[in-house]
Amino acid sequence: MKVSVSMYSVNSTIQKEDWSTIDFINYAKEISLDGVELLDMYWKDKDTELEEVVAKLKELQLPVSAYDVTNNFVKESAKARSLEVEKINDGIEVAKKLGTKVVRVFCGDLHGDLTYEDGQDWIVEGLTRSAEKAEKEQIYLAIENHGLLAGKSTQVEEIIEKVNSPYVRATFDTGNFLLVHEDPENAFDRLREKIIHIHFKDFREKKPDESTKGFRSTKGVELIGSVPGDGQVNLSYIVNGLKEINYQGWLSIEYEGKDDAKTANEEAVRRLRELLEQGGENYG
Repeated sequence: MKVSVSMYSVNSTIQKEDWSTIDFINYAKEISLDGVELLDMYWKDKDTELEEVVAKLKELQLPVSAYDVTNNFVKESAKARSLEVEKINDGIEVAKKLGTKVVRVFCGDLHGDLTYEDGQDWIVEGLTRSAEKAEKEQIYLAIENHGLLAGKSTQVEEIIEKVNSPYVRATFDTGNFLLVHEDPENAFDRLREKIIHIHFKDFREKKPDESTKGFRSTKGVELIGSVPGDGQVNLSYIVNGLKEINYQGWLSIEYEGKDDAKTANEEAVRRLRELLEQGGENYG
């Protein structure tokens, strides 16, 4: 298994120091990562930057673990949903240029008077359309467990099965299941054969005397992003489970805490490498 860091994992540094994608890639090389996970949301001028990024990746010999598209299929307008398909299809083209076989995708989220049934139908429709190009290009669309419509493992599983494409799989985000009050271990057991990418993340519950604003769960519990191993996720269980299924993909760190992002990510990388070497015993 290889270790990467999502560009989103250093979002606070990106905002504070006005980093470009090139800046992030240089940082990744400095901390000896195996690869990087890039996101569409960070392009300032994609057409100009993409060529420069490809050249920098080649120069530093850094592969891309995944390219993340920030799509949303839960829109009442068919035209609007078609634009989301185009966004994913463009992401597939970018992924090809970056040399990655994985495009992280979202499903969407409920809003207004929309129902789960409305949202799910639109998600399946959109991913089915995008899967046509994914299959042709042999690029995986990796659904991240994120939000109310694909936050639980049963929802991710159901959407994957309804789309019914070998190129639509799961980005297993270890921390996000806590936001929908699902045990990450149980979620892993359900999705383990459908995983194509991993987000290595951890959360802890906000303490009563803390002023830091956290992420609010579906039951109103506030969770704070933490360095993996300091939160509630049994990461040992997941890493050992990945070894059992002979997972050969990426473990991509995604830190969402409030501490210095560079310091937190460097510690996360150290801990993850240690965990992989030790086999996951007595960790967390």
